[in-house]
Amino acid sequence: MSEESLPADALPEYAERVLDVAERIPPGCVMTYGDVAEWLEDGGPRQVGRVMALYGGAVPWWRVVRADGVLLPGHELEALGHYREEGTPLREAGRATEGHLPRVDMKRARWGGDERAEGHI
Repeated sequence: MSEESLPADALPEYAERVLDVAERIPPGCVMTYGDVAEWLEDGGPRQVGRVMALYGGAVPWWRVVRADGVLLPGHELEALGHYREEGTPLREAGRATEGHLPRVDMKRARWGGDERAEGHI
């Protein structure tokens, strides 16, 4: 069955799995697109990014990030508000940084998916 023939409210199985991982990420933590794919043992960063772009609005999308911690283009301020509210570790931007926006501090904020053993998909 192709995506085009799915009922309007149905999600492809892979998308459901990606969104489930995004919902498991604790507040104040993040996973990269590649981390999510690795956790699922399926797909890659691009596939996860595509799912998040198409279906991620209903989950804490700001917790799935680029590996370099740069905020999602076009959604920087909204994501920044979520990060500050949740206490996500950030690295303040230097003067040379375009827009002077902070990045997610990946060393401190990255979550390894510790729940995997307790109910992996």
